[in-house]
Amino acid sequence: MLNHSGKVALGGIITAVCTVLMFLTGLIPIGTYALPAIAGVTLMVIVIELSPRWAWMVYIAVSVLSALLAADKEAVVLFIIFFGYYPILKYHIEYIHNRAIQIITKLIVFNAAMIIAFLIAINLLGIPEDSFVIFGISLPWVFLLFGNLVFLMYDYSLTGLVSLYMTQMHYRIKTLLHLK
Repeated sequence: MLNHSGKVALGGIITAVCTVLMFLTGLIPIGTYALPAIAGVTLMVIVIELSPRWAWMVYIAVSVLSALLAADKEAVVLFIIFFGYYPILKYHIEYIHNRAIQIITKLIVFNAAMIIAFLIAINLLGIPEDSFVIFGISLPWVFLLFGNLVFLMYDYSLTGLVSLYMTQMHYRIKTLLHLK
């Protein structure tokens, strides 16, 4: 079994990878949305190999480091408000036996997170609210509608990535880290 220092080392490596990805959001224009999502996906390795508790600690460390180091604050908000913790929370939600309740719970989490992220963008980051209205159409509601569809694809993709990881990488990582 991996000793405590090995767990800390794995957590540190994943923290470093996530923090670098978040730092890159300031350098890669499309990174505002893609890189926080990818950084969050890496936390699934911690959930699988160590535990959700360790993943929450890594999430907190990456959130703090990203807030201090990443230039793209919108990406930081998206990581903290949703992408960073969702893969961990997904692990817990999928223990619900009723599939419909799982999906409803996931959609509630997503929608609440996106509304909070929007409010933070308006109130803390200073983005003018009228910049989200074109021809009388409130774009945040349009974005939220399409965002729900994209989120369902993202959630489905996460499930596929976990399956792929379990079949292709888990045994190798387990062997490399001397896990039982």
